[in-house]
Amino acid sequence: MYTVFAWADYAPRARQILFLERENLMIQNLSLAVAMTTLLASNAFAEVHEVQMLNRTADAKMAFEPAFLQIAEGDSVKFLAKDRGHNAETIAGMTPEETAGFKGKINEEIEVMFDTAGLYGIKCKPHFAMGMVMTIAVGEVLEVPETFLEGRISKKPKARFEEQIANLKIGQ
Repeated sequence: MYTVFAWADYAPRARQILFLERENLMIQNLSLAVAMTTLLASNAFAEVHEVQMLNRTADAKMAFEPAFLQIAEGDSVKFLAKDRGHNAETIAGMTPEETAGFKGKINEEIEVMFDTAGLYGIKCKPHFAMGMVMTIAVGEVLEVPETFLEGRISKKPKARFEEQIANLKIGQ
């Protein structure tokens, strides 16, 4: 004996399952759209600042231009090798404690995002002794750390750092 099932008996349940699957898919798509919008919106306000690595500026030999930046947390800095023989890298002990630092290659462009507030000392390794340094202030900097200019910094870079720090707007 065979039992005959009519499609009409299962149609309401099948429609209900299809409706739930479509509803679930719509919720997933909506969640994905909200997540993407949030991600894009957070980066929409971040800026990219360009810094040139030069053999000569209007007032200095072997320098970053600009030599001082005050930027927001989440902003990026793109270091451009306009002249050959330069790189950009953080100086040990001259960054906020919780940051890893970075080291660019000679003659190569590097873009770095700064997401931790504080002061960053940057150097061109081949021209550090000649004073090729810059300071980046990220976010609200309340004071210059006492240890910022400590350590083995020769006369010329130290003088340039002091000039750059004079541009710092404390607490802004």
